[in-house]
Amino acid sequence: MMTAIFVFIKCELGFANDVAADIVDNVEHVSEVYSTSGQHDLLAKFQLPKDMDIGTFVTKQVQTRAHVRDTFTVITFSPFLPSK
Repeated sequence: MMTAIFVFIKCELGFANDVAADIVDNVEHVSEVYSTSGQHDLLAKFQLPKDMDIGTFVTKQVQTRAHVRDTFTVITFSPFLPSK
């Protein structure tokens, strides 16, 4: 079973595309990365194993990327899926 987390990422000015490409190409467990408007530049979705420490993952794998200035992490619980 996996835990989905969403990480809002604020980048150094002019580097959002570079950060997005770096995360997509080099960070394990990434599902999607979106450019966003507002306070943050990117929104990244990660699917982590249930036993993985979320704080360690974010601080070591996301916050340490070149040109990342700040992050805000949202931890999810149960998904609501459409009935078919």
